[in-house]
Amino acid sequence: MAAKELMTQVKLQVPAGSANPAPPVGPALGQHGLNIQDFCKQFNDRTKDAEKGMALPVVINVYKDRSFDFVIKSAPAAVLLKKAAGIQKGSATPHTNKVAKVTNDQLAEIVKAKEGDLTGANLDNSIKIIAGTARSMGIEVED
Repeated sequence: MAAKELMTQVKLQVPAGSANPAPPVGPALGQHGLNIQDFCKQFNDRTKDAEKGMALPVVINVYKDRSFDFVIKSAPAAVLLKKAAGIQKGSATPHTNKVAKVTNDQLAEIVKAKEGDLTGANLDNSIKIIAGTARSMGIEVED
C-alpha cells in the first residue's frame, strides 16, 4: 500500500474535551473539505482525561483523499506557567513589573509535562527555556 499524499498541515489550539464546529475548528477544517464532526469526536475522546478547557495545540495532517490524522501537543509553556504561578495573565511590562514567583521545582514539573515537545538537550537546558518564558511574562524565578 502506498503512503497517503499529504495535502497540508493545519495547526490550531483547541480547548481539551470541548472541540466543536465553531471557530477556530470549523472554518480551518471546512476549507480543506474535512468531516469536522468526525475530528471533534476523535479529539474530544482523546482529550477527555486532560484538564477541561486547557488550550492544547494540535497539528492536523490533511491528505489528498480528504482523510486526516492529528497529533496533540502538550499545553503551551505560558499556560502552564500561569497555572503554576496562580495568575490570570502575565505582566504588560515584564522587566519592571513582576506579577508572580515560581520555583525551580515548579519549572521542572512543567518540563516533565512538556516532555517530547521541548528542544532542550537535557533537563537543565529545558528548565532554562521555561525560565526564559517565565521572565518574559513578568514571573520571577526563585532557586
